[in-house]
Amino acid sequence: MCGIVGYIGERDATPLILGGLKKLEYRGYDSAGLAVLKNGQIEVRRNAGKLVNLEMNVCEQPISGTLGIGHTRWATHGEPSARNAHPHLSGSGEVVVVHNGIVENFIELKEELVTEGVVFQSDTDTETIVHLIEKFLSVTGDLESAARKALGQLKGAHGIVVFTSREPDKIIAARIGNAGGVVIGLGEGENFIASDIPAILEHTRKLIFLESRQMAVVTREDVHISTIEGTVIHPQVSSVAWDPVSAEKGEYRHFMQKEIHEQVRSLTDTLAGRVNFKEGTIRLPQLNLTVEKAKEVEKIVLTACGTASHAGMVGRILIERIAGIPAAMEIASEFRYSDPIVNDKTILIAISQSGETADTLAAMEEGRRKGATIWSIVNAIGSQAMRVADGSISMQTGPEIGVASTKAFTAPLVDLYMLAILLADLRGDLSVQERKKLVEDLRLIPELAGRCLDREGEVEETAYLLRESKDMLYLGRGINMPIAYEGALKLKEISYIHAEAYPAGEMKHGPIALIDENMPVVAIAIKDPWYEKMISQIEQAKARGGIVVAVATEGDERVAALVDRVLWVPEAPWMLSPVLTSIPLQMLAYHIATMRGLDVDQPRNLAKSVTVE
Repeated sequence: MCGIVGYIGERDATPLILGGLKKLEYRGYDSAGLAVLKNGQIEVRRNAGKLVNLEMNVCEQPISGTLGIGHTRWATHGEPSARNAHPHLSGSGEVVVVHNGIVENFIELKEELVTEGVVFQSDTDTETIVHLIEKFLSVTGDLESAARKALGQLKGAHGIVVFTSREPDKIIAARIGNAGGVVIGLGEGENFIASDIPAILEHTRKLIFLESRQMAVVTREDVHISTIEGTVIHPQVSSVAWDPVSAEKGEYRHFMQKEIHEQVRSLTDTLAGRVNFKEGTIRLPQLNLTVEKAKEVEKIVLTACGTASHAGMVGRILIERIAGIPAAMEIASEFRYSDPIVNDKTILIAISQSGETADTLAAMEEGRRKGATIWSIVNAIGSQAMRVADGSISMQTGPEIGVASTKAFTAPLVDLYMLAILLADLRGDLSVQERKKLVEDLRLIPELAGRCLDREGEVEETAYLLRESKDMLYLGRGINMPIAYEGALKLKEISYIHAEAYPAGEMKHGPIALIDENMPVVAIAIKDPWYEKMISQIEQAKARGGIVVAVATEGDERVAALVDRVLWVPEAPWMLSPVLTSIPLQMLAYHIATMRGLDVDQPRNLAKSVTVE
């Protein structure tokens, strides 16, 4: 989820690109760069860190020209550094590319290019694109044809912008899949390109939005749109009236709502480059996991804080059920004070969106002191938790702006599922048929998540009925017990309503005393191995006059007849069901909070990353 800006016209491109990147810095802030064509030569400036570092570089080493592209990066392949920052130049220095997305087959493409003599200057998947385009440019003689050939070899979802010094009068932009938007802004004697409209809104309100598998050839005077295959498209030109601040959120009221809806893309991205559906295999190369290492593991400990700890609770069940390895989930703030029993046969897995959570880092340090192998599941590439770990998994969700985590919760659920399969496979504990079935189930998840999001209107109606509640009780069993905890936490974080979560089987051991007509109960009662037990808990709550809202499997008339409201989710393999059951609870908390007039993105007393104990 990176920021892209392009310009071609009569004005100096450099300040326009820097200004546009400033408005997109929320999309990525671990490195930035720009490339400008001047006197027939491409000049590039790139820096690690936030955009201000690039701005200082440009002040010290000015560049200018009337055609240019820029990028602010959220790393997925390669650590945040100047060498991995975009734009990327071809070997001849005649082609330059910026990119948003993941080249799923970049290893195969890179190996082929290396055998042909290409020397890579970065660790990124993006660099394969610029070398491919240059390769085909030498054959076709024109950038448009070369780009079509190169794009045809890429797997995954992409937004790509490229130009060459050989054709100094055009920029080419393309979109494949859902890796983020590509927007063309129309001006007078000038045109603009961006990954999102805030970057160019101050310059034009006339926009063309590229659809998947469309390509734009942009000159000063014209924009020609076609499919990747070459069919001419006559696009609709939209007139946008949004103000720049609102435009960052697009059609959404808050970043949290936007990030809830980005989960289809973030789940797709977390699978990208890791799942081979044809062979039914999982690949997590950054873990540095060997067959020997997998077989010697005797125990896995997951550690995290807050929302990430609930992902760890789900992960414990997945690792034990799929890989057959004893696992435990430990709250990071308690772990280092508990004299934990870990050793060199233990793997400690730290989960953190930011990778900078103080308690989680301290737990990692304690695990290492006792000899454990340290892995991390982190959203922020290059963060401390990723740097100090022996291996890592990147969530690949893009930056999360809202304080209450959403997409950075569901992505690690999938990461942990993939990890459990890989461990079981390397240990020889899965048959080929079992492994392929588990892997194939992953194919369903992005589309099923989209179906959950399509029901937001129904969730909003339920939120309206619950908006004045003083207290709420969340219940779940088995793999969805942690989702009850997560649902209650979301409600507390942003609506300030007191909410408690319990394993549903514990209700008779105390919490049932709270249930009356003023205590709404949210019960996760999907068709999983604990379904009949949850039906019993719902009946007990209703017998005491409780208001019951159920998260249930689509079409379940039995649950619908028992409860007051239903939040429907599609049927799914039970080990992946937490990804889906969490989504309506995110939306429920969000809409209750907005109806109460609260600051959803920046709730009181909370910060995105807790960097002190």
